[in-house]
Amino acid sequence: MLDSEMLARGSRIRLGKDVRFVGVPAILVGVAFIVAAAGAMAVLKKVAPILPDTLREARELWRTIRVDRRELNP
Repeated sequence: MLDSEMLARGSRIRLGKDVRFVGVPAILVGVAFIVAAAGAMAVLKKVAPILPDTLREARELWRTIRVDRRELNP
């Protein structure tokens, strides 16, 4: 069977300029990223039909905001 003390000794998380996970935390972080990526893909599949309209509206809103701002600051 697995010895939890050995697993804990072999597990390390280093934070600093570079983030490094070793052992069990590395596995957990890897699985978490895979689940998050799958969730993001599922969301994109659902909103794909309305995405062009949303982007067009966002672009028009940005242009409207920029025009109003220029008029206020001559």
